Amino acid sequence: MRLATFKTTSGHQKCGILKGFKLYELENSNLLEIIQLSEGKTETLKRLSDNALENGAPYDLSSVKILAPIPRPPSMRDGYAFRQHVLTARRNRGLEMIKEFDLFPVFYFTNHQAVTGPGEVVVQNLHLDKLDYELEVAIVIGKEGTNIPAHEADEHIFGYTIMNDWSARALQMEEMKLNLGPAKGKDFATSIGPWLVTRDELTTDGQLKKTPQGEVFSAEMKAFVNGNLLSKGNAGEMNWTFAQIIERASYGVTLYPGDVIGSGTVGTGCLLELNGSKITDNLWLKVGDTVKLEVEGLGVLENKIVRGEDK
Repeated sequence: MRLATFKTTSGHQKCGILKGFKLYELENSNLLEIIQLSEGKTETLKRLSDNALENGAPYDLSSVKILAPIPRPPSMRDGYAFRQHVLTARRNRGLEMIKEFDLFPVFYFTNHQAVTGPGEVVVQNLHLDKLDYELEVAIVIGKEGTNIPAHEADEHIFGYTIMNDWSARALQMEEMKLNLGPAKGKDFATSIGPWLVTRDELTTDGQLKKTPQGEVFSAEMKAFVNGNLLSKGNAGEMNWTFAQIIERASYGVTLYPGDVIGSGTVGTGCLLELNGSKITDNLWLKVGDTVKLEVEGLGVLENKIVRGEDK
């Protein structure tokens, strides 16, 4: 099923299940609470879904504002799972491939309080110095766990969504010289949405393939800027599975329902990589640009860059 968080014309925030071009309101108006309530129990979610389709108020998609599925997740991590992206980005900077990439899946924490859904993304002047998109998919944790082994990790995934890990490259390159990872170059916005597609639906559709390393999500990924196709890849090209990332992320700590974990950028999935490879010529995002990320089975996440006020 496809689940969404939305705002009505009266300003009320609700969540619902998508059927066709209508959203049917779920009993609970908070999708995070629904994930926490179901805690891996598919029968709970099915009961809520059946009740919504029978008794929930239907809203036309055109009459509501779609928000991030989970506007304020408990935490947000972003991985680094596509070798092509890592290899190309390092080569373009004159660096050899780092051997640690093949030893363990790595991630960083980003700002879970700066999540947006479709629509406007407000940036300030410093963000506009080499502003970039990043084409990713993300999972949402559905069941609490600590020290989760990879062979059990897929059972902890509630669903999948599209993720745009916006990057202010000039800020990022400056601060990463200090070897503490990205901070102000990343913390201003991360967009996810438009829907949260449950794992069981993707399994039924045949997009999740079982492997000894965990499930692989086979889905074509594309990025468009102002209608022009710039990036194209496949989520199935991840060199670390989400199961392996969960195993690493949960080592010695607890993952909670609603936690978001991104895949990292697919190969060719950002302007930093495209510019460095001379596919694009010093192209960066500017105010007024529209970025559309499209992932097979997950929908389309579209955002417009808007200037915020520097105070």
